[in-house]
Amino acid sequence: MGYFLNNEEPYILFREAAAQPYFVDKTAILKDLFPLIDSTEKYICIIRPRRFGKTIMANLIGSFFSKAHQSTDLFDSLKISNDCAYNHFVNQYNVIYIDFSEIDDECKSYQTYIKNIKTLLREDLHTAYPDIMLRENSSIAEDFKRIYAETHEKFIFVLDEWDAIFHMPFIKEKDKESYLRFLKGLLKGKAYVSLAYMTGILPISKYSSGSELNMFVEFTMAAAPAFSSYFGFTESEVDLLYEKYLSICDTPVVTRAGLKTWYDGYQTAANQKIYNPRSVVLALKFNHLENYWTSSGPFDEISYYIRKNVADVREDLALMVAGNAVPAKVQEYAATSMELNTKDEIFSAMVVYGFLSHHKGKVSIPNKELMDRFRDMVEKESSLGYVHRLAKESDRMLKATLAGDTKTMEEILEYAHDTEVPLLSYNNEVELTALVNLIYLSARDSYRIEREDKAGIGYVDFIFYPEVDKTADCIILELKIDSAPQEAINQIKTRKYDLRFRGTLGKKREYTGRILAVGISYDKKSKKHNCLTEIL
Repeated sequence: MGYFLNNEEPYILFREAAAQPYFVDKTAILKDLFPLIDSTEKYICIIRPRRFGKTIMANLIGSFFSKAHQSTDLFDSLKISNDCAYNHFVNQYNVIYIDFSEIDDECKSYQTYIKNIKTLLREDLHTAYPDIMLRENSSIAEDFKRIYAETHEKFIFVLDEWDAIFHMPFIKEKDKESYLRFLKGLLKGKAYVSLAYMTGILPISKYSSGSELNMFVEFTMAAAPAFSSYFGFTESEVDLLYEKYLSICDTPVVTRAGLKTWYDGYQTAANQKIYNPRSVVLALKFNHLENYWTSSGPFDEISYYIRKNVADVREDLALMVAGNAVPAKVQEYAATSMELNTKDEIFSAMVVYGFLSHHKGKVSIPNKELMDRFRDMVEKESSLGYVHRLAKESDRMLKATLAGDTKTMEEILEYAHDTEVPLLSYNNEVELTALVNLIYLSARDSYRIEREDKAGIGYVDFIFYPEVDKTADCIILELKIDSAPQEAINQIKTRKYDLRFRGTLGKKREYTGRILAVGISYDKKSKKHNCLTEIL
């Protein structure tokens, strides 16, 4: 067993993951890889945001194919064992597994970084093939070619986080070019390559504009349907995980609706919504819904570029924080946190890092986990102008609503209307809806807010479900243009929207607090807002 060649570590790590209670069997990806081995399409690059299972999938692939360890004890119980080609491929290959994000803490240059990789790889080959004449100062590619020429042995390359180098502070443009030439020399057009499986966040096309790595086929989340079901959790997979959670957790507090609100919302090119897998697993494991994005680096960098481009992004940010999708040219995710000069580049980078979802030419904030990050940003960034000011008012707006203080509610709405808010033309309820989302932003801390939710015999504009405290007040909010707020309250009553919070026959009420009906109207002639609240 070498450091990169037939290393047992991928097997150990995947075995640990498979033993966890909230493991999802994604071994069917191997069925899609089998036909690619030793074919002209043997170069695969999977591009996904952070935390979408790229590394666990790399461990799966490395441990399945590698001769390092007899892994049938693990895979015999997984889905792939039912495939007719299973025994033909399992543990039959020499696997080179490299995690390019691994770096010595004393490494200060590209030369040191790449020399270490080359040295370790060369040592592996010289140790594994002592009888083959390998020149002392030969290139890695030459060593592989000599080994293949004498033994006809081929290799599967599993290269995780291929783009990690581009985030290292000491990397210069010439280093990037050298790195691409290294990968090209190692992989392109080589008979000893049976399969090259590569993962990353950034697209190859961003850095390989020439022919260096054009042999790879790239599969992104929003543009390529193939492989889309293997990264992230589908609705049905989360259903199964939740059932297991209920069966093994003594005092379950996480709700299925809560998982959807917090972690769903990403869209694949196969038109399938998926959940952030890491966050779902941690929420179930620790019996608590919260933000599990533990690293804020890229988001902080993006915030810097937002401050530099406030005029371009402010209105779209307001709409997204209000829950709307906005148009953006994010075709190949061709942006990095180091080159952001336009709105589309900023939003592209947010898609790359998983902060925004991209679907059918529009970007949006996918879920509460990310909405909380955006809320923190707009509350801190005074440069965002009216968006910042409205977010700061949201806590006061919620308190006034719960207290039935309609005077303060109207005052805050007038304040919003009197600012330079370009999205508030109020030609219809869409603009008023966007405003309501902004001025109730802080309510997301304690409520799950649904828009156009089915309730009673119709669809209510907004319904606030208490998430933290089931005894808290429930809120049903209806909007009206050129109508009195009493009409909104009457609609809530006649269409029985409050049935959402009433206990069904034979069952206790899930929410035991007061049910508060809220009507908000806007008169286009007088330019005035009117509010009314009533306990149902």
